[in-house]
Amino acid sequence: MYELGYYRTMAEYNAWMNRKLYRVCAGIPDELRKKDLGAFFGSIHGTLNHLLHADLIWMGRFTGQPLTTSALGQALYSEFGELRREREATDRRILDWTRQLSPERLAEPFAYTSLSDRTTRTRPHWLLIVHLFNHQTHHRGQLTTLLSQLGYDYGVTDLPWLPGLDEPIAGGPA
Repeated sequence: MYELGYYRTMAEYNAWMNRKLYRVCAGIPDELRKKDLGAFFGSIHGTLNHLLHADLIWMGRFTGQPLTTSALGQALYSEFGELRREREATDRRILDWTRQLSPERLAEPFAYTSLSDRTTRTRPHWLLIVHLFNHQTHHRGQLTTLLSQLGYDYGVTDLPWLPGLDEPIAGGPA
């Protein structure tokens, strides 16, 4: 999986979906946004926090600047505005980082220690980057379920609707 356009497209998709979902979530009263709705991370806010936290953990690993964290479910920001600002900054960092990837780097093995079970694993670099994007999509799916149950419309989420997709993506086929 050495096609650089894939990673850049997924980073664009991630940022687009986060902008859309944060726009919807900004219109939800804080109390409801933080209410435990039975999701894996409890609330909408908890799910947004987990998504950001996991992205920061993986990006820290990938860039050699590990995030110091005590637990996987650690709350990073209790205030929605702060959470949103950090999400936007992180999405920019992910986009910039994907522009620096190379086929050689993707082919390299990558070792990391899981926060879940403290086991060190070595996997292909490309596989762990795919996991980063897959993890985001997985939890955004949980988030959109919560929003739907509360009656909030977040619009289309399908990758083919990503704005700008009609233009060739740098590093992808023309």
